[in-house]
Amino acid sequence: MSIPKGWGYLTILAPRNLLYMRSRFLFGSRCWMTRFSPEILFKSVSFRFFGVKSDNEDSEPLKNRLLNNLLTMGVDVDMAKKRQPGVFNRTGINEQDLKMFLLSKGAGQEVIASIISRYPRALTRTTENLSKRWDLWRTIMTSDLEIVDILERSPESFFRSNNNVNLENNIKFLYSVGLTRKCLCRLLNNAPRTFSNSLDLNKQMVEFLQEVCLSLGHSHPIDFVRKIILKNPFILIQSTKRIKANIMFLQSTFNLNNEELLVLICGPGAEILDLSNACAKRNYTNIKEKLCSLGCTEQEVQKFVLSYLDVLFLGEKKFNDKIDCLIEEKISISQIIENPRILDSSISTLKSRIKELVDAGYNLSTSNISLLSWSQKRYKTKLKMLNMR
Repeated sequence: MSIPKGWGYLTILAPRNLLYMRSRFLFGSRCWMTRFSPEILFKSVSFRFFGVKSDNEDSEPLKNRLLNNLLTMGVDVDMAKKRQPGVFNRTGINEQDLKMFLLSKGAGQEVIASIISRYPRALTRTTENLSKRWDLWRTIMTSDLEIVDILERSPESFFRSNNNVNLENNIKFLYSVGLTRKCLCRLLNNAPRTFSNSLDLNKQMVEFLQEVCLSLGHSHPIDFVRKIILKNPFILIQSTKRIKANIMFLQSTFNLNNEELLVLICGPGAEILDLSNACAKRNYTNIKEKLCSLGCTEQEVQKFVLSYLDVLFLGEKKFNDKIDCLIEEKISISQIIENPRILDSSISTLKSRIKELVDAGYNLSTSNISLLSWSQKRYKTKLKMLNMR
């Protein structure tokens, strides 16, 4: 009798003629085997193998139907599978329910396809859950189309969590700390993940900001928190550790007293509080080295950065390339220091505007260069006037 490899041997229980044997084939275990005559023992035995139908085989037609339906809807299935492959192994998905729900809220076919392509987990949410979540969002937003617009930009913000109790508690909490509906609307538009945070996480950040306010001598912590969140809606999705490190960086780098620091972080400084602290330090070091190499003092560098804190978002290469571009066009470093917002413009915009202004007879060396950062409409109006002279 030929026994397939890996099976060990076949144990057959019988009421008589049992022989006790020690087996080394199966983890040194003990077993009972029936004693057979040589004729019986070595007689060829035929085995009939049988199979068990797996759940996977049952689910394959359903999976194929789902994929075909998604393709018909215009979904980029390859993108969806790459982003969240586990979704397609689940059962109980009804893509038609999601489609009908979003259509009822004003979303178009292309928007729905885009949402599913980028965030297929949306397929796992029930209509009941979606309806409840939508109603909670509508307590903040003024129309369904505003929510559709957010979903189109960031589908994760709506479909990431199905915990509607947490969402409702977050809304109540943010109202309780003095934020208005307008504030919450801005949060939902710019940092919707705030509402998916655990309630405790949002409480920790608000309490931390209130402590900062009191430690700096400000007696209205609720007003302080509201101002900072209005200035920087992303702050609630950052860690208190990062915010604390950036506040300390601002105070130590620019030698600010408590009052000066308070004014700064309630104003332009609020916008950089969510920046990576290592990135802020690295970018400031590069700015200082570059400007000092062009003849600026450390005091002038500090004044420049404080007047335009957004410059800390510029990486080393981008900042250096913009400065070099302006210097090559005969614009002095003192002009740049006095007009830091020209660094808002891209290098291509700077070059094209400088050429147009020079061709129009505008002397950049002696004239105001702030128009290099003007809005397109305002700049074109000025350029037209220059060409008419």
